[in-house]
Amino acid sequence: MISIDKVGMNYQLDGEQVKVLSDLSLTIEQGESLAIVGPSGSGKTTLLLLLAALESPSVGSIAIKGQDLSALSQDQLADLRRDNMGIIFQSFHLIPSLDALSNVALPMEIAGRNNARSIATAMIKSVGLEHRMKHYPLQLSGGEQQRVAIARALAHSPSLLLADEPTGNLDASTGSRISDLLFDLHREMNTTLVLVTHDEQLAQRCQRVVRMDGGRLVEEHAHHGE
Repeated sequence: MISIDKVGMNYQLDGEQVKVLSDLSLTIEQGESLAIVGPSGSGKTTLLLLLAALESPSVGSIAIKGQDLSALSQDQLADLRRDNMGIIFQSFHLIPSLDALSNVALPMEIAGRNNARSIATAMIKSVGLEHRMKHYPLQLSGGEQQRVAIARALAHSPSLLLADEPTGNLDASTGSRISDLLFDLHREMNTTLVLVTHDEQLAQRCQRVVRMDGGRLVEEHAHHGE
């Protein structure tokens, strides 16, 4: 599904080269769940942005479904994201002027899917928010907003789901409900799940955990996960 080969990432900061990632190689199989853990500043979110093709590596290569991302134009990358990826951010990124249903339907409507509203309706039901469809983000709790964000990310049945601290802004009981939902949907849809988190309990639910420190992979272990 994903092949990361000797990837390095540098930023220019005040004329200095700052290394964010170095010599990072990793293969992720279709349908696998993988957690990326590590301290703040270890490069976890940067790696996720590279997988989402929202950043490009300074050296090395990333291939998704056999396509080298560096060989694709911006338009092709946008198509790849639209057709294959669901992305869930810590801060939800819902559009305040649209109700929950419209937030979930919007990416599919932009992509020209003619049954966007009915898919969005089914997806909102699957995250248990049918009674909140017509509510706007400000009328929803944090957990409800996060469920809308998950519904939006999964509505087009992506083969790859990228999540950055999906429970980071939620209290413990809401967070555990959200992670149950995420893993249930991951199983049902055979989506590849890559999760960046500080939360060790959440990480342990994945089949594989990789640990990062200082822009490098420091260890990896596999276990049964969910």
